[in-house]
Amino acid sequence: MPALTVTHHGTTAVLTLDLPGEPVNKLNAAVKAEFEQVFPALRDDPAVKAVVLISGKPDTFIAGADIEEFTRLSTREEFERLSREGQAMIQMVDDFPKPVVAAVHGACVGGGLELVLACDWRVISDHPKTQLGLPEVQLGLLPGAGGCQRLPRLIGLSAALGIIMPGKTEPALKAFKLGMADELVPKSILLDIALKAAERLAGQGQPWRPASKRGSLLLDRNALGRRLVYHKARKDTLKKTRGNYPAPLAALEAVKAGLEQGEQIGYQVEHRLFGELAATEVSRKLIGIFFATNALKKDDGLPSGVRAQARPVERLAVIGSGFMGAGIAGTAVSQAGVDTRLKDTELARVGKGLKSATDILTGRLKRRRMTGPEFERTSALLSGGTDYSGFQRTDLVIEAVFEELALKRKVLADTEAATSPQTIFATNTSTIPIGDIAAESSRPGQVLGMHFFSPVDRMPLLEVIPTDRTSPETITSAVHFGRKLGKTVIVVRDHPGFWVNRILTPYLNESGYILGEGVPMEIIDRVAVQFGFPVGPITLLDEVGLDVGAKASKVMHATFGDRLAPSPLIEQLLADKRMGRKNGRGFYLYHKGQRTGPDEKVYDLLGLRPKAPGSTLLVQQRLVYSMLNEAAMAMGEGVVRSPRDGDIGAIFGIGYPPFRGGPLRYLDDLGADKVVGVLRELEAKFGVRFAPCETLVQMASRGAKFYG
Repeated sequence: MPALTVTHHGTTAVLTLDLPGEPVNKLNAAVKAEFEQVFPALRDDPAVKAVVLISGKPDTFIAGADIEEFTRLSTREEFERLSREGQAMIQMVDDFPKPVVAAVHGACVGGGLELVLACDWRVISDHPKTQLGLPEVQLGLLPGAGGCQRLPRLIGLSAALGIIMPGKTEPALKAFKLGMADELVPKSILLDIALKAAERLAGQGQPWRPASKRGSLLLDRNALGRRLVYHKARKDTLKKTRGNYPAPLAALEAVKAGLEQGEQIGYQVEHRLFGELAATEVSRKLIGIFFATNALKKDDGLPSGVRAQARPVERLAVIGSGFMGAGIAGTAVSQAGVDTRLKDTELARVGKGLKSATDILTGRLKRRRMTGPEFERTSALLSGGTDYSGFQRTDLVIEAVFEELALKRKVLADTEAATSPQTIFATNTSTIPIGDIAAESSRPGQVLGMHFFSPVDRMPLLEVIPTDRTSPETITSAVHFGRKLGKTVIVVRDHPGFWVNRILTPYLNESGYILGEGVPMEIIDRVAVQFGFPVGPITLLDEVGLDVGAKASKVMHATFGDRLAPSPLIEQLLADKRMGRKNGRGFYLYHKGQRTGPDEKVYDLLGLRPKAPGSTLLVQQRLVYSMLNEAAMAMGEGVVRSPRDGDIGAIFGIGYPPFRGGPLRYLDDLGADKVVGVLRELEAKFGVRFAPCETLVQMASRGAKFYG
């Protein structure tokens, strides 16, 4: 079946793209071939005066190029040819002698937007699912089919770089205001308005676009102004990427070449740089993450051969209205649109939690991610109280109380007494084994863990932790609901610390030992950031909260013994009432929530004299290899089901550097034998906590890898 079909509305041909057998439209070789057949035929048809391009998919216009085709290529020359072919196909639309109007509803990204940019007129729906963007740099690439040339000319240099270099996708209203679209209309009249636009353009020609739709004339048409924009964009990008991601700077080079030397030179630079980037290890790692994330979206979380039907969650209750509980509630109503009730022991706490949950919606309203009526309707889904009224009708209860086993068991017992036999109970514990919490449950098949990360509305990962007695239906119901919340979900075995906190613990512990030797806190953080982490371990402890970190480390120490014994420094800081960002005092000082710098009094409090280390490489090795060793050990114990899950969990849960592919991928790149060798050197210097785990030793002896 063809992907493109043509219907006629008077003198306008409506070209509908509906890729057979696929949930979304993608630009693959077959679609390109059809475009190259259809457009010449429409050009030569005297009855056709204009063309409207529209999607046959319900919620997607074009989701970009087909990445699976992309992975079949391997050389720079092959990738460069792919970019040239994409440029040629879209140039055919640009050169078409009759008006072409794009009627866009749903996601229009990557190659899809590059195609739309070549059209004469763009009409987009005002629906929340309509998003326009060029996310290629997130795959280590750049827009290689003309996007680096057309977007700056359409909306201005600064605005275009603000989309291309970070790989942003903008909602419909923002895209319209930037000038990426000419008309913004309700979905119900999208085709009608596009047809009228096509008829108007065929009869009257291309209208003049006001300067407000073409960026800032002051900067764009002034050589000095453009140089300032290039300089700032480069400086800001290097500050964020630290040179670990070459794609944003390559995109800047392609944009600059086109504006300063002409479009044809720009296209040549664009396809050359596309070929160079596509052949890099960074791009291969980022594309691997893309495929892994997409695969998880289709994973029910069940063992091979096990099937179960997910139960929909329409009514949710959250017990505990603190920071985590309120975050879960706010995310549930904003992302999943479910009726959500908050419960706590005091009405004042409930009120505070409801306000925090509503603040998430307010933020979406301010960023124009929802309309005023949507805000009112969604806010009405939130309620709260101090008792269990209304719990009888809930499908899922999530507990987010303090990390105390006895308290969590009591909450579970009270919940089971107040809910129907079908209600699922999930605990948001970060370290306590779920089996311990469920030990006295009257219906253990419906108990599991759902470990969210803070802040809930922004962190993309969710760990679902079943026990040996959790039913398949409960597992897949939790996984599906997690995805409905917009999370990437991994299913993790019920071991203390689960996956993310398990591999994070030795990393944080080691930062305490290094600080205890007098290495300044800012140096410890700096070497971790240089490796690629978004923040260093000392900053992370402040962000999490020293009280939370101390509780978690005690659980891990009790379970795993001296190998995971924490440094005593945190307890000393807690005795001085330092909790981190939450009360403005931790290792660093904070003013109105913003970090102001290291607190030098910490050194006096701990009896330390700070001094620069002899080797920052050794500091980095101690931090990184402690995590690698723990990841290999946990993988050997089956804590995660696959290396894919482990790496995605580390990247999305703790910000492990994506350009390194995750800890298990990085272990494969280094080689188990090399990692074992470094760990043995560290063990000789710093003790048994660096003893290489049996999994790594066995892999080194066989030359094995986590990824086949």
